[in-house]
Amino acid sequence: MRSAVVQAVYASEGAPLGPGGKFLDVCVDLSSVAQHDCPAISYFRIAVRDRVYVRRLSVSRGDEVAAGATIAELSTEPDEPLEGGPSRPARVTIAGILYQPEWWNEAPA
Repeated sequence: MRSAVVQAVYASEGAPLGPGGKFLDVCVDLSSVAQHDCPAISYFRIAVRDRVYVRRLSVSRGDEVAAGATIAELSTEPDEPLEGGPSRPARVTIAGILYQPEWWNEAPA
């Protein structure tokens, strides 16, 4: 896997997210990793495990994101300075989801 395509973004800049809050959905093409008998497309939902504020969001629906790229800057306080490096990466949960095209036909709720 070298990249993922953003299918939906549920977070917005300045908004808080609580533990379990949906952050975004991505589609990953794993066909370059190994041969498969079926389409090697997988869908994943990323949810946060901490209470955070979305300070900067670097992706939007349809963007192709390289593996390891920064997709957002989060903080534990709404006005926390963002200068300097992060103290630690955000804790997230990544869940495999079944493809449901109607989920992404309209703007996320």
